[in-house]
Amino acid sequence: MSSRGEKHMVRSVVGYPRDLIGVKLLGSPYVVGQEALDKRSYLDIRYPLEDGVLREYSERDIEVARHLLSHVIEVAKPKPNEEICAIIGVPARASGANKSLLLNIAQEMMDMALVISEPFMVAYGQGKLVNALVIDIGAGTVDLSALKGTLPEAEDQATLTRAGNFVDERLMALIEERYPEVQINTHVTCAIKEENSFVGDNGKSIKVELRADGKPGTYDVTDQVQAACESLVPEIIETAENLIRSFPPEHQSDVLKNIVMAGGGSRIKGLASFIAEKLSTFGEVQVTTVADPTFDGSAGALKLAQELPPDYWDQLGDLIA
Repeated sequence: MSSRGEKHMVRSVVGYPRDLIGVKLLGSPYVVGQEALDKRSYLDIRYPLEDGVLREYSERDIEVARHLLSHVIEVAKPKPNEEICAIIGVPARASGANKSLLLNIAQEMMDMALVISEPFMVAYGQGKLVNALVIDIGAGTVDLSALKGTLPEAEDQATLTRAGNFVDERLMALIEERYPEVQINTHVTCAIKEENSFVGDNGKSIKVELRADGKPGTYDVTDQVQAACESLVPEIIETAENLIRSFPPEHQSDVLKNIVMAGGGSRIKGLASFIAEKLSTFGEVQVTTVADPTFDGSAGALKLAQELPPDYWDQLGDLIA
């Protein structure tokens, strides 16, 4: 999302041709995002930001991250010789080494870059900066942040690795256990999850078309979808409870009424009310979901960048300039 109104969803995946036939089919040395997944049958697929951070430090992995970041800048359509300043979201508890490595790559192609935690970006965009709790459920991580009127300290934040990708893996395992004859992979599983995810009482059965021995058939996966989605909840609740307790006791009732969910996982049907019910022993709870889980974090980063001049960015987090 840019100051000129450019708005694009880019999946953090890069594909490279496996051989000369792939080079001919692709017509370029690599491709980024959904196009890479669509053409994965003849591409070597790399995920440079697994779990939201750079996990590997080899030159090859850094090169893949460069290709991803270069593509993101390209789709933002900067003008020639225009200064490029960016705020990059990272998991709440990303290590200093990971943030430094990401900034070193950004320094090669940007004039200024700042990394800050993704839940804080959401909080800033929503104006929830005091007595609030943000739960940002992404593909690689679930990030929680307690907002106390200052920049969150390390102890005010948490990163959980059971997130959207974990649900995909869990759902696939449950379907394979129930229907061992079906042919299924992570791409099919992800599509089932994104269309049908829910927790609690769905009120209807979920039937999907899968293939067994190459032949299509209809299978009921209601219980499997519910179990996979609900597997996220215990760790989120435990972490949320700990963060709520970190507020002064006189403010905890306000925090309980000011819980915000964001990220793609916030689209899980019934999740907001399910979490509210699990926290109800603490008092009255209100959990809201951001209007646009895909872009509200980016919108918060853009708002921050526009309201706070880059000269002051060094007060917010790790910076290169």
